[in-house]
Amino acid sequence: MRYFLAKSEPAVYSIDDLARDGTTTWDGVRNAQALRAIQAMAPGDLVFIYHSGGVSATVGWAKVVSAPRPDPADAKLTVVDLAYGGTLATPVPLAEVKQSGQFADWALVRQSRLSTMEAPPEFAQFVKQRNPKLKL
Repeated sequence: MRYFLAKSEPAVYSIDDLARDGTTTWDGVRNAQALRAIQAMAPGDLVFIYHSGGVSATVGWAKVVSAPRPDPADAKLTVVDLAYGGTLATPVPLAEVKQSGQFADWALVRQSRLSTMEAPPEFAQFVKQRNPKLKL
């Protein structure tokens, strides 16, 4: 299993929206580097959901439930389907990720505007340390 992180502004599409919907097509990504991350996803991979727009925290997770495919609205783009996995009891703020010093080379820290990216396995452990009941 690989890990990824996908950002969304909570006013646009939040972890609560994903919990309500159960599944969603993750679309709207235009950045070439972020599209490569979506293209690398496979069913069963875990995607941490990160709220941007002033919240700046990892708030939940989803599972990839489809292979990546061209966006029907724009074949130059790629989409993937995600299924709600859960909401973190203790969100993990970006400030805490930065302060840890463990992720200085990760795109979340280095490229704050990148919307979708691969996440290091160590990040999953970092999230679990703050959410001991979490079963990933």
